[in-house]
Amino acid sequence: MNPVRPNKLQLSKWTALQPRHKEKHFLVTQVEYDEEGQVTLCLLEAIMSKREYSIDWTELKDATRWRQGWH
Repeated sequence: MNPVRPNKLQLSKWTALQPRHKEKHFLVTQVEYDEEGQVTLCLLEAIMSKREYSIDWTELKDATRWRQGWH
């Protein structure tokens, strides 16, 4: 399990262990929170193509799918 805290998501770097559309490296470009401080939106941007994907931020905790940093 990757140690991920919601308040540290913004501009964090991630490597997909199973690339989609030949995209492997991502940057969290936008994070939105509700009144209680819960994450309501997490946008990942692929570094090469600049495509954006909205994901559930808790997916980043899955060490079989994501690795923190660019590897």
